[in-house]
Amino acid sequence: MAHSTKKTVINVKADKAVKEQAHQVAERLGVPLSTVINSFLKQFIRTEEVTFSGAKIMTPELVAVLREVEEDRAAGRNIRGPFTVDEALAHLRSL
Repeated sequence: MAHSTKKTVINVKADKAVKEQAHQVAERLGVPLSTVINSFLKQFIRTEEVTFSGAKIMTPELVAVLREVEEDRAAGRNIRGPFTVDEALAHLRSL
């Protein structure tokens, strides 16, 4: 089956800041925002699902936690496994 090349316009109300941020991200990725939106629409048609979560990003707080974990691991202060559920619970209760 041949795909139609006819185009149509969809008017969507979006928060101005969201549109501007989406445009900036699309531009950074080197694609028009309309391509991004068409991709989402095609995925919606294919999966019949809507996902409202975004990609996880590294927050400064998460970076700090991961740095601390890496320091603990390097110093041998991490928990070694495998361990039983009872051992894990005992460890958590000792904190």
